[in-house]
Amino acid sequence: MTLRSYLVIMIVATLTCWLAWIFTLWTVNPDTTNWLGFSLFYLSLFLALSGTAAIIGFIVRFVTLKHELAFRAVKTAFRQSFIFAFLITASLFLLARDLFTWLNLFLLVIGLSVLEYFLISYEKPYTSHHPVHNEESHLDK
Repeated sequence: MTLRSYLVIMIVATLTCWLAWIFTLWTVNPDTTNWLGFSLFYLSLFLALSGTAAIIGFIVRFVTLKHELAFRAVKTAFRQSFIFAFLITASLFLLARDLFTWLNLFLLVIGLSVLEYFLISYEKPYTSHHPVHNEESHLDK
C-alpha cells in the first residue's frame, strides 16, 4: 500500500466515523437508550478521534522528522492516536458516570503512560540492528 492510498483510506474512514458519531449524537436519546446506543456513541467517537489523531500525528511527524521513514511515522502515530482516543473516550465515560475525579484521571494517564512505555520498549529489539551470526561458532558445535 502506498502512502497516498493509506492517507486516502484513513481520511475517508475517519470522515465516515465522524458522520456515524454525528448520526448517533442526533438520533440516540441518552435517557431512553440501552447499552447499544451508548456503545455506538463511544465506539464511533473513539474511532473518529483515533483516525483524526493518526492523520494529524502522521502529518506532523512527516513534516518535522523528514529523516524518519514513513512507515515508522505511520506506526507511531497510529499507536499514539489509539492511546489518545482512549484517554478522551474513557474520560467522557467516567464523566457520564460521575466517576471523573483528579485521582481517576491521574491513574488513567499513568496507566496509559506505562502502556506506551511498554509498547516502546517492546518495539526496540525489532528496530535495532541484530548482531551478525558468527559462522565459526556455529560450525564448532
